[in-house]
Amino acid sequence: MSLQHILLCPGQGAQSVGMGRSWRDASTTAAAMFAHADQVVELDGGARLSALCFDGPVESLNRTDASQPALFTCGLACHAAMVEQGGELPVAGALGLSLGEYTALALAGVFTFEEGLRLVATRGRLMQRAAEASKGGMVALIGGDEAKANEVCAAAAQGQVLVPANFNAPGQIVLSGHAEACDRAVTAAGTLGLRATKLAVAGAFHSPLMAPAAEGMARALEHVEFRPARCPVWSNVTGKPHGRDPATLKALLVDQIVKPVRWDTCCQDMLAWRKASGLDGSASLHELAPGSVLKGLMRRIDRAAEVTTHDTVEEPQRAKA
Repeated sequence: MSLQHILLCPGQGAQSVGMGRSWRDASTTAAAMFAHADQVVELDGGARLSALCFDGPVESLNRTDASQPALFTCGLACHAAMVEQGGELPVAGALGLSLGEYTALALAGVFTFEEGLRLVATRGRLMQRAAEASKGGMVALIGGDEAKANEVCAAAAQGQVLVPANFNAPGQIVLSGHAEACDRAVTAAGTLGLRATKLAVAGAFHSPLMAPAAEGMARALEHVEFRPARCPVWSNVTGKPHGRDPATLKALLVDQIVKPVRWDTCCQDMLAWRKASGLDGSASLHELAPGSVLKGLMRRIDRAAEVTTHDTVEEPQRAKA
């Protein structure tokens, strides 16, 4: 049986200055993708997307309206460079964390690189605006399960928005909502014997405070034709592979902006699917650039799973996750 790849695509927070540079330098295809992204994506002040990726400054790269198209471009350029260097890399499945779901869908052929790039640039702008308007925040909750997360939210909301936003791995949940509610959540978590830390983020992502962004994204998605996926791509909202109906897929991408990301469920379902499909020995897990955040999360989800990271063009880092 020929070797295949299951691709893991990073989300916002994985970005870092220098991302994608080695792939750009090593591959004419990757270089062309970064150059094309510079033509497509319009950033404040006339900055070039590739320049932000390679040289920063970090404050500009970390803006939601810049980091989302940057991560999308970097992930797809990394994969294109791997194909250029090693020949065809059969993709058995793809899944991405939040923004990374768009990277996964592009890899599966649901839309083109340019179509996806325009979508994620729009998504980033809409979420940046919603974040600036809502004065929200996020809190990392360590050690609790979904029931405990809901208990913290119930105790700390006090009429404001506070919801579980990211189920990253067992014992690692992120809450999202109004800034004051996030402050109260830190105290409430302590009374329940949990650790909680406020995150340095621009807003209350994956919460109802992102509703204006979701509405704008629904309109943007109407104008893009979705094609049948060439391989399974897992939905952050359901934790299951997307079906073949484009309208349902688009609706889930809209929901993803205001509903929790169930990354742990996605990964568990993917691993179960890989085993049931008889692909355990032939479909390896690969995390595209940048970083190794998803390998770290997989370590908490299933220590037996192995993930190879491709942050740079140098020898990939393969280790039991």
